[in-house]
Amino acid sequence: MVSADLVRTVVGIIGNVISFLLFLSPVPTFVQIWRKKSVEQFSPAPYLATMINCMVWVLYGLPIVHPNSTLVWTINGTGVAIEMVYLLLFLIYSDKKGRFKVLQIVLVEVVSVALLATLVLTLVHTTKKRTAIVGIVAIVFNTMMYASPLSVMKIVITTKSVEYMPFFVSLASFANGVAWSAYAFIKFDPFILAPNGTGALFAVAQLILYAVYYRSTQRQIAARQAKGDVGLSELVVNGSSRKTNSSRNGHGSEG
Repeated sequence: MVSADLVRTVVGIIGNVISFLLFLSPVPTFVQIWRKKSVEQFSPAPYLATMINCMVWVLYGLPIVHPNSTLVWTINGTGVAIEMVYLLLFLIYSDKKGRFKVLQIVLVEVVSVALLATLVLTLVHTTKKRTAIVGIVAIVFNTMMYASPLSVMKIVITTKSVEYMPFFVSLASFANGVAWSAYAFIKFDPFILAPNGTGALFAVAQLILYAVYYRSTQRQIAARQAKGDVGLSELVVNGSSRKTNSSRNGHGSEG
């Protein structure tokens, strides 16, 4: 009979793969930034949010905080490294004001997580209590990150178009939430289950919106092509919604 630990490990590896692909989903955005040598109107907020989220989960997965969680800290450690590369590109290609703001927030995040780690590891002396404290903090950050696409969903409903809500990112987000929820169920971990279960529900909502507005989106595209107009996605990129699109692509991790 297959042991629960083996099944949990396999599910965790699947979750690692899906999360890794989600971390890489903003790569086209940064290729564009690199080619144009400018961040233009792209926002660093999603990448700053993902980085602190990953740092907290790395702390959570450490054996001295929550034993037997190697697959949690490995993927989130990878996430921290990837987000640092993204933010480095923001530092290189932002103007002086933007560069200072990004650097300032990164320093605050690093200091905050270091302070949390120091306090938890020095003042709390059992892994059960350490797990509870860091887990609650991680839930807050993870849920906020999963909720970030809400602004995109609002625009989809308003415009009746899913042009700027990529289907495969939404599908991967759903798979990511399901994989990590299953991981948390096998050896019950409410701190991983809560944010990832919520994330799966948000992703389901996005997929439902995609199904509802897919045909109207195709009609809008066909109508614009017939008139020779620019696409909505181009308007979104060049207009005020670019930050929203960037936010959606920055969505990334698990618990």
